[in-house]
Amino acid sequence: MRRRPPIWVGAWPSPTGPGRSPSARPGRVGWPPWPWTTLQASAGLEWYARRRLLPYLRQARDRGSLDSGDAAQLERVLARVADLAGPEEPPARIHGDLWGGNVLWGRDGAVLIDPAAHGGHRETDLAMLQLFGAPHLERILAAYREESPLADGWRDRVPLHQLHPLLAHVCLFGRSYRPQLLDAARRLL
Repeated sequence: MRRRPPIWVGAWPSPTGPGRSPSARPGRVGWPPWPWTTLQASAGLEWYARRRLLPYLRQARDRGSLDSGDAAQLERVLARVADLAGPEEPPARIHGDLWGGNVLWGRDGAVLIDPAAHGGHRETDLAMLQLFGAPHLERILAAYREESPLADGWRDRVPLHQLHPLLAHVCLFGRSYRPQLLDAARRLL
């Protein structure tokens, strides 16, 4: 990849803390708009479990997209989030919706579009890129690691960071994303 100022949002510290957008107002994601809490409740991935994952888990269960056994499996993951999270890191400013369609490639490199920027864990953007198969993924990961090395075991934590977009997709599109969601949960247990 051509060397230039980093486009990797997660390589920069977040001035706002976990889950906070620069405006610190509650937001919406998807259609119909699902709540997206941006107000900081606590630090790190425990916040992610309570404020990002649990509300979507409840909605998916209440709408019948997940059954009680599915919900119980995901609740076991949420109960272990502190053990699964890896080394503590300060919040980073992340893109927040970094799938392959939000990376535009040109002759001069890549440009990120359509951000839902907020403070979060920097592994989240990388996990999202992997979720839906971003082009040039290994090049992206190598450039990211060169700019801002990742903690050991980050690949094992990818499913943890994929739970939020998978739960959001289950809420938005129903049971078709259920197998992928449950596979991610199984890999964490």
